[in-house]
Amino acid sequence: MELYLDSADLKEIETGMKLGFLTGLTTTPTFMHREGVTDVDAMIVNLSKIVPVLQIEALGSTADEIIKDAERQLALGLDPAKTVFKIPVSLEGVKACKALRDRGMMVNVHLVYTIQQAYMAMTAGANYVCVLAGRMQDQGYDALKLIRECVDMINYYGSDAKVMFSSVRNTEHVRNAIELGCHTITVPWKLMKILTDNNFTTVGTQQFFEHTRLVTMRVRDIISDKNPVVKLHDEVLDAVVQMTQSGFGAVSVMKEDGRLLGIFTDGDLRRQLASNGKNLMSQKMSAFEYKAPTTIPADALLNEALAIFKEKQIDTIIVTDSDQVVGMLDIQDMAKWDLI
Repeated sequence: MELYLDSADLKEIETGMKLGFLTGLTTTPTFMHREGVTDVDAMIVNLSKIVPVLQIEALGSTADEIIKDAERQLALGLDPAKTVFKIPVSLEGVKACKALRDRGMMVNVHLVYTIQQAYMAMTAGANYVCVLAGRMQDQGYDALKLIRECVDMINYYGSDAKVMFSSVRNTEHVRNAIELGCHTITVPWKLMKILTDNNFTTVGTQQFFEHTRLVTMRVRDIISDKNPVVKLHDEVLDAVVQMTQSGFGAVSVMKEDGRLLGIFTDGDLRRQLASNGKNLMSQKMSAFEYKAPTTIPADALLNEALAIFKEKQIDTIIVTDSDQVVGMLDIQDMAKWDLI
């Protein structure tokens, strides 16, 4: 099924064409009016240089007027092999369609609302028979039934015409077009850009990224450059300052010889405040007992870090490199990378 973009927004069109696989662009005077286009001919020429195939209106009250409008637009420098003239279905319209087709031009007979109109367009040699599904449904007609009939008719008679599903209002319409076996569809950019969206796909993709990071990235890749440490002769106030400045809820407590002794957390701070009050701030870090801290090498995989967080149910791991404390890994660091 051919896929056209339905738009007159230059930015949308340029973005859409970068996909690299769109058949072309359908546009209308109504779209151009909405976009504030005042020089339609200049816009058409510009678009013809951007899109693979351009479908534009050829208007007139009679077949001769329609043909002259098509010829006038071709004279602007359009390539007949890349230009499709859209003609509203009518007796004069299908007459113009046959004449243009005899001259080798491509035609889309549109605003089709009945199978009889579609038959006349097909018989006149139209390249495209265009049904405006959304507009039909707005008026209470069964657009999907008509499109199915058009597809069946064209396929039955072996015509080269293509049924175009247009006036697309939602992504369900795209699914309808696929199920009905339409030969082509034209879709607004706001809908086209979400056709690949699905929550299950999003979740699955996120999991792939997450698992890839866990087995390829290392702790050193995501830790902060902050390394909050205090020594035993420092006061609790120093620990609070370090936690505040670093943004961590803990500090590494070092022996006087520079070896790691333990970790002092904001939870420890709250517990000590409850028992020691405001005098706590002037106490030395040596006044407390410390458990053996949980550490991880800086070159360890993030998968190892995640296992430690889950097993020990802690929020912070001290990061070491050659037995030297180089920083901290917080559970929030993992969260920033969508790893928990």
